[in-house]
Amino acid sequence: VKFNNCAGNKGVRYETNSLDFKVRADGTMYAAHHVQMPSKQLILMVTAWDPQILGRWEAIVRFLVTEKSQHSGHKPKGRKTVPGELVQQQSDTLLPWRQHQSANGLRRQKRDWVIPPINVPENSRGPFPQQLVRIRSDKDKEIHIRYSITGVGADQPPMEVFSIDPVSGRMYVTRPMDREERASYHLRAHAVDMNGNKVENPIDLYIYVIDMNDNRPEFINQVYNGSVDEGSKPGTYVMTVTANDADDSTTANGMVRYRIVTQTPQSPSQNMFTINSETGDIVTVAAGLDREKVQQYIVIVQATDMEGNLNYGLSNTATAIITVTDVNDNPPEFTTSTVTTGKRSPLRAGFPGCTSPRVRSLLQQKAVGDGTSHATRALAHSHFDFSQPRGPRQKMRHFAAAVDYEMNRAFMLTVMVSNQAPLASGIQMSFQSTAGVTISVTDVNEAPYFPTNHKLIRLEEGVPTGTVLTTFSAVDPDRFMQQAVRYSKLSDPANWLNINATNGQITTAAVLDRESDYIKNNVYEATFLAADNGIPPASGTGTLQIYLIDINDNAPELLPKEAQICEKPNLNVINITAADADIDPNVGPFVFELPSVPSAVRKNWTITRLNGDYAQLSLRIMYLEAGVYDVPIVVTDSGNPPLYNTSVIKVKVCPCDENGDCTTIGAVAAAGLGTGAIIAILICIIILLTMVLLFVVWMKRREKERHTKQLLIDPEDDVRDNILKYDEEGGGEEDQDYDLSQLQQPETMDHVLNKTPGVRRVDERPIGAEPQYPVRPVIPHPGDIGDFINEGLRAADNDPTAPPYDSLLVFDYEGSGSTAGSVSSLNSSSSGDQDYDYLNDWGPRFKKLADMYGGGEED
Repeated sequence: VKFNNCAGNKGVRYETNSLDFKVRADGTMYAAHHVQMPSKQLILMVTAWDPQILGRWEAIVRFLVTEKSQHSGHKPKGRKTVPGELVQQQSDTLLPWRQHQSANGLRRQKRDWVIPPINVPENSRGPFPQQLVRIRSDKDKEIHIRYSITGVGADQPPMEVFSIDPVSGRMYVTRPMDREERASYHLRAHAVDMNGNKVENPIDLYIYVIDMNDNRPEFINQVYNGSVDEGSKPGTYVMTVTANDADDSTTANGMVRYRIVTQTPQSPSQNMFTINSETGDIVTVAAGLDREKVQQYIVIVQATDMEGNLNYGLSNTATAIITVTDVNDNPPEFTTSTVTTGKRSPLRAGFPGCTSPRVRSLLQQKAVGDGTSHATRALAHSHFDFSQPRGPRQKMRHFAAAVDYEMNRAFMLTVMVSNQAPLASGIQMSFQSTAGVTISVTDVNEAPYFPTNHKLIRLEEGVPTGTVLTTFSAVDPDRFMQQAVRYSKLSDPANWLNINATNGQITTAAVLDRESDYIKNNVYEATFLAADNGIPPASGTGTLQIYLIDINDNAPELLPKEAQICEKPNLNVINITAADADIDPNVGPFVFELPSVPSAVRKNWTITRLNGDYAQLSLRIMYLEAGVYDVPIVVTDSGNPPLYNTSVIKVKVCPCDENGDCTTIGAVAAAGLGTGAIIAILICIIILLTMVLLFVVWMKRREKERHTKQLLIDPEDDVRDNILKYDEEGGGEEDQDYDLSQLQQPETMDHVLNKTPGVRRVDERPIGAEPQYPVRPVIPHPGDIGDFINEGLRAADNDPTAPPYDSLLVFDYEGSGSTAGSVSSLNSSSSGDQDYDYLNDWGPRFKKLADMYGGGEED
């Protein structure tokens, strides 16, 4: 290959798209290794590239493949081209294995042929199987040969796409082909004899599927979004749309071309955009893009294969949405040059930055800005300000700061608006606009406020109740309104203060104590409320802080309250100190001393001063008996006047070991208990446990006897007074109307019908046929036990002779009347003497009656 880059070809390198062939620096192409070519021609792509200027050039090289042979008697120094075999035409019968006759009459085997590719069109309608080609060996005249094929599409998935007649060698395709599924197949043909012995070497068969235009172009996205600045010049790039065709891209079937079908809206021109038919790049083709008129275009793009032939190609469409972006081509301006409005003033003094809804609404209507440009502002008064607009077409909001009717009743403003960004090039207009605004302020009721907030006063603690502390008054800013201010407490944690509702004078309601829990850092804080009587009423709060100066009103307390010391001196001492609720200078240094009364205190103990806050308590005598001693100590602070307190410390005196620590026996002795007392306590505990144990044993024995003890006398002979309650019997036969026949045996029984009419006794066993109870088997089966029990239960339920019988027992029938009198009228008569001594002979049950009526003469 020859190449010239107009610079002497220095540094130019060559490459090919095949690993089998290479190109030298002089342009000579050569095979990199032994190559067996499967077809009659070979197409390669040769690339020349310059690494210095990063340029690349491509060229297509087409080779014609010829068959070469070797002759006997000569060494194969090179292969010689056979002109007759330059182009081999494909026929229905291929002889890949041919025999050649040598000059001396001997047959020699020639090199196997290279079979040209077999082309099969896709989507064939058949009929199937459809013959592709026939292959045979010229040895089939001598022996019987069997043909077979292997490879993908034959005996490998996809299976049985191709088949071959083993006898005739005819090769078939069995179903329609799809190039998009698989574009080529590589098979190997085999020839064997009837015994399976190889007759010829296997040959390669290459089958290519011819592409048909059976796929439409498909866009990567159905909707594409792009943007272009307004006012862009023709030829400005907007976006790229891409469609892919699954057909062969090297043929017209896969060559896609683009075109614009429609544009919406068609303003200012129906052809504002054009598209590159091959690359899909959309560019502007006309001027006049204006975002303020048209903000968005919708373009329908069509992709057609067959190089855009609408008669034969397949098409598909997609939507391209083109947004016109804003540029600063319009300066801001006010629609009205003069504005007059009224404004209420709900703003409090000292709280700037509050919004004014009416002014904001006014400027939202009057202030007009460009689409995306942010506006700057210039104001003629410091009471007003503007916020920056946050986006396209958003209006500016207005804020007022500390507008006071009592100070200014009206404002005259001059407002100027301009763009922060410069106008686009070529725009010949003013970059700013001004307007005059007149604002009237309307008076409203404002809350009273305390001029000094927080107010701090200082005084000593302990001032008496009713003391006037200060006057905490508020000011009403509404000078033109005749309003009264009333005061009240809002927060007074300790309830120490009172405030006059009219003038705000604060007095004490209790004694102020600096040591109270309500005091934080010597400061007591209370909050008060000042409210006017306006419509609507308004109120303000104020905080009063009282700094309490400490006075010496708390005596010191001795610490610790308990200690221990050895019974002999010079072994250890007790360190003592004091705590005072007051603060400097009403605390230390402290004075520690022993009282003179009782005299034993100074006799047994002594105090040694260490510093202003600490001292040591120790024994004065050489030995002190173990025990607990209450040692009084007088502690005096340094206040003016000083306060003192006599505190008692409990000191345990005990025997100590060599380390100065109390021994265990010594600690017990120091607690006031001797050895005899300890032994007595232990004996008492043992006695108490023994009594508890004996009581438990006695209770268990009594419980056992109660269950096993037999009655000593017959219950019938028990003479103890017992009240036995029986069932209520009612008023007798005359008071009850019962049908006694319903409680008797049924009249249907034969043995009952034979009896004479009247009342019958039914407490005897009825005479009748007894049911047959089931007989229990001698060796019952476990599964028959349930059946046996159920059958016996049914027989017992139906047995009229089985007890219990009817519970109604009629012993005698007394008739409808009685000649006897009522027994309720019996009473005792004292007329005549009656001897009741015979009651003593009736037994112990009548003994009490005999005692009551017998022996009247002795009573």
